Amino acid sequence: MSGDFDMGAIDTSILFVYLALMVGLGFYAQRRKQNVEDYFVAGRRVGPFTIACLWVAAWVGGAAVVGTSARVYEFGVTGVWYILAEAIGLLLFGLTMARRVKQLGDRHQHLTYPDFIEQHYDSRTRVVATITTVLAYTAYTAGQFAASAAILQVLLGWDYGTSLLLSGAIVILYTALGGYLAVTYTDRVQVALVLLGIVAVGVPVAISQAGSWADMHAALPASYYDLGAQGWDKIAALVVSMVLSFFVAMDSFSRSFAARDAAAARNGACLAIFLVLPIALAVAWLGLACAVLYPDHAVSGGILATFVLESFPVGLKGLIVIGILSAIMSVASICVLTASANYARDIHQRYIQPDIAPTAMLKLGTLASLGAGLLAMLMAWKMHDIIDILQLGFTINSAALFLPTIAAIYWDRVPAGAAFWSSSVSLATVIGWRIAADAGMGALFTIDPLWPGLLVSATLLLLLTVARSRRVAKVAA
Repeated sequence: MSGDFDMGAIDTSILFVYLALMVGLGFYAQRRKQNVEDYFVAGRRVGPFTIACLWVAAWVGGAAVVGTSARVYEFGVTGVWYILAEAIGLLLFGLTMARRVKQLGDRHQHLTYPDFIEQHYDSRTRVVATITTVLAYTAYTAGQFAASAAILQVLLGWDYGTSLLLSGAIVILYTALGGYLAVTYTDRVQVALVLLGIVAVGVPVAISQAGSWADMHAALPASYYDLGAQGWDKIAALVVSMVLSFFVAMDSFSRSFAARDAAAARNGACLAIFLVLPIALAVAWLGLACAVLYPDHAVSGGILATFVLESFPVGLKGLIVIGILSAIMSVASICVLTASANYARDIHQRYIQPDIAPTAMLKLGTLASLGAGLLAMLMAWKMHDIIDILQLGFTINSAALFLPTIAAIYWDRVPAGAAFWSSSVSLATVIGWRIAADAGMGALFTIDPLWPGLLVSATLLLLLTVARSRRVAKVAA
């Protein structure tokens, strides 16, 4: 697609100054990082406000901004459930898990989620946790790269490949250079830019172009204001899979490990809700405004970029563009780092070179970030519906690992074998179910794979735990 509208010199300059700033912060973080903990968990000294920014930056990305605005444009306010599910997940994780994860992480010096899983179960279960995390985070990264490329393609009039190369290269470079320190520096800036561009600039311009909430309500069908319009079964699967993913996502654990203390871990997660909700309202507003202004637009995925190009004045156009890209790139950076940690810590150090020197580990982390980013860029060529793809990643994570993770935190009587078989068979069930659904193998497979995955996980976990308890009791008798 070539652009029919020109960003203009001023707005293009704002965009490239932002991109240069992100790279500059990566170089700054590279000079500040001193050890492996700095690279992977920011030295375990992050305060609650920065933790909140890390939460927002990690979850409010291409799906939340570009994907949600497109769904609101197509279906109405029901499309905002993606971001609302994030707020629910933040609240529940902050209140129930963040403090405990931080305490256990400090006690055992965990750097990754599979570290935590192996300490509670065994190396076999760690392998399953590593596989699910790699699958999920490679898809997450690719989705963000695809979203950023789609935005740049429309805004700058470049082809998709060039846009993907630029956006991906920037994220990979600053993340590989500075690791989690770079992410903490860039995410504070990027959350501020998201709030500035999308909330403070985007909504007022939308009101000036499409009218007030009452005006839009009068202009659009009543179905656009039905929160359940996309079907409560689909909404339930989306919300449950996303909320459960908070409890098993590796970056949730990394963020808690990075906090300076247990209170900062909990308060940062809860504080993030007050940053997420205004973004949810703003994105819904922008999607509805686009529905009023462009009722017959052919491609919903590019509707937000079209609105920016056609309706925003010079200068403000550049601000909302960097607000959108900030949301996307901040998620991509933490996904790249997570995949990097998976390889460096959970595969190479654990199984290939256990005695690797700290300096070599830092170099390995940098190379792993480069490799993870490049793999995700290759995958981005095949990405289409961002939210659907990300939901599959959430489903893989939550169905396979949620119940064993909760048991590890609150109940130490689940045997390692039960955790391994529960997680591995559930993972196979989700993947097999999705393949069968895509192949059209029957009405049964129209059920979202989350539900059979959770059922298998719960059944095996319970049966194998009970069987082990009976064997132990029999031996003792």
